[in-house]
Amino acid sequence: MKVLVINAGSSSLKYQLIDMETEKVIAKGGCERIGISGSVLKAKGNGGERVYKQKMPNHKVAIELVLEALTDDEIGVINSMDEIGAVGHRIVASGEFFKKTTLVTDEVLKTLEEKTFELAPLHNPGAATAIRACIEVMPKTPMALVFDTSFHQTMPEKAYLYGIDYNDYKEYGVRKYGAHGTSHKFVAAEAAKYLGKNPEELKIVTCHLGNGSSISAVDGGKCVDTSMGFTPLAGVMMGTRSGDIDASAVEFLARKKGLSHAEVVTYLNKKCGVAGISGVSSDFRDLIAGEKKGNERCALALDMFAYQTKKFVGAYAAAMGGLDCIVFTAGIGENTPTVREDVCTGLEFLGVKFNARANKAKNDGSIREISKSNSKVKVLIIPTNEELVIARETAALL
Repeated sequence: MKVLVINAGSSSLKYQLIDMETEKVIAKGGCERIGISGSVLKAKGNGGERVYKQKMPNHKVAIELVLEALTDDEIGVINSMDEIGAVGHRIVASGEFFKKTTLVTDEVLKTLEEKTFELAPLHNPGAATAIRACIEVMPKTPMALVFDTSFHQTMPEKAYLYGIDYNDYKEYGVRKYGAHGTSHKFVAAEAAKYLGKNPEELKIVTCHLGNGSSISAVDGGKCVDTSMGFTPLAGVMMGTRSGDIDASAVEFLARKKGLSHAEVVTYLNKKCGVAGISGVSSDFRDLIAGEKKGNERCALALDMFAYQTKKFVGAYAAAMGGLDCIVFTAGIGENTPTVREDVCTGLEFLGVKFNARANKAKNDGSIREISKSNSKVKVLIIPTNEELVIARETAALL
């Protein structure tokens, strides 16, 4: 079976076509600036690459263009759409309405559109538009919704509830949902395979560190806690997101800066984090370069990020009653040695023996162990593959 994985945003659409017999990506690409002037599709397949520059007023046109690329005479990898066995759609937030991967039906799509948009206003509306576009273009092809939040549905109440009136939780669904679930699920499973153990035997902390960052406690193969909350704003400080902050400080900032509720939320999401602390950039490469030049605010931003990540590692080790493995993944986790070293330094009391030399080795895209051979707690770098999880979930559902 060939599964088409779709990851749609409000004005973008990324895709991969995966052959599930080999789990290899046979074509991939992305549409940019959907509904905006200068629309473009960059597509790869059959050993070649092609750039399509044409108007994409909506996601339906974008989907049609993707299918055209997949059947193109030069870069195409299929002869017709009939060769696509299913489509898996990445959905950022499910709330409590969907607990697991779900087959698309009219009722499911209605629930997605009516109940979840306010949980992920930047992502879910675009995803729903792409789903309807796919249905229109590929009406007979089964489709699945794969949720970033599904992996975190195993959290116990004590982990996901906030200290608010319980009736308000029941009425409005205000609780911790988490994010990056497909990534956490993938790297935790890969860690178990690498260590030659069953997931049920392991207590793992997975660190998905990128422009958006989250840390999860995975006990026996199941998520028992995660750092992001009701929205992806919570947890550690990120590229431009503040991370955890006292709610009263939010109201205080809104008054002092003359911001509306919506404006202060935008401020916390777009103007804070390491970009706000450093005053330089949200890109960790820029922060490291600035630190080397003596920029104290860049150094402070890096210190804060590593410190907050380390605190979650320690907290989750306590919550699980032990720790067998720490996993680093995503853009920063996979490519920034200094962050990994700063996070692990000081965790010797947990049984971490960090291998600084292995940590500095060039990233070759493979799983790498950066703890010493006699380290009680293994520390791994594992490249994430969210698209493969989505394809696997879709195929398994069918």
